[in-house]
Amino acid sequence: MMPLLRTVLVLLAVAAPARAQAVLDAILARGVVRVGLTGDYRPFSIKDEAGRFEGLDVDMAERLAKDLGVRLEIVPTAWPTLMSDLQSQKYDIGMGGITVTLDRAKTAYFSAPVMRSGKTPIARCADQARFASLADIDKPGVRVITNPGGTNERFARANIRQAEITVFPNNAAIFDEIVAGHADVMMTDAVETRLQQRLHPELCAVHPDQPFNFSELAYLLPRDPALKAWVDHWLHIQMETGERQQLLAKWLN
Repeated sequence: MMPLLRTVLVLLAVAAPARAQAVLDAILARGVVRVGLTGDYRPFSIKDEAGRFEGLDVDMAERLAKDLGVRLEIVPTAWPTLMSDLQSQKYDIGMGGITVTLDRAKTAYFSAPVMRSGKTPIARCADQARFASLADIDKPGVRVITNPGGTNERFARANIRQAEITVFPNNAAIFDEIVAGHADVMMTDAVETRLQQRLHPELCAVHPDQPFNFSELAYLLPRDPALKAWVDHWLHIQMETGERQQLLAKWLN
C-alpha cells in the first residue's frame, strides 16, 4: 500500500469514532447541555415577559440534564434559524415541538418520535364549519395567518393559492389575531389547536382528530450517533414509565 494512502486510512479510522462521540463527550466534559427552544409554542415551550421559559419541554429538558448528570442551559432560537443555529453549534439538542421533515433530516438527526401530529385548522367558533377542507380554506377572501419559517408556513404556501396568506412574526400572540378578526384561520399542529381552543374560548379546532396530513414531532439532534442513542434510550424510559405523559397532561390542562 502506498505510504500516503496508508496514512490517510489511519487518520480516517482514528477520526471517525472521535466525530461519533464528539457532541455527547463535549456535553459531559463541559458539564452543561444546551437545549434550544423557541419559547413560542404551547404546550412545549413559552417565554414570559421576564425571559423565563416554561412548558412541557422545559420540564423534559430539566429531567434530561439531571439524568445526564449535567446542568441545563436554555438557548433561545427561532423557527427561521432553527437549523442554522444547530449547524453553528449554538445548542446541542433542539426541543419544543419540532416537526420531523425530510429536508431537516438531510443535515441533522431526529430522536425517536415523541408525538404523532398533523396540520389542522383553527378558527373562530362561528366560522368553524366554513373551513373543513383545504378547498374551503383556499378561496378568495379567506385570510390565512401563519408564523414564519417553520412547517406551518411551508404547509400554507404549498396548499394555498387563492386565499390571502399573512405571515405574523409573533407565534405566541398569533391566535389573538384570529380572535380580533384580523385573520380567519390558521393551520398548525393538532395538539396546538386543542390547547389554544381552551385558552381562547372564541376559537375552535377543526377536526383535530383528522388532520390534513401526517407528521411526527421529535427532538432535533446533531449528527452524533452516541448522543442519539442516549437520547432515544432516555426517551424510551420516559415513555414506558409514563413520566412524559404525566407532564403532557399537566401542560395541556
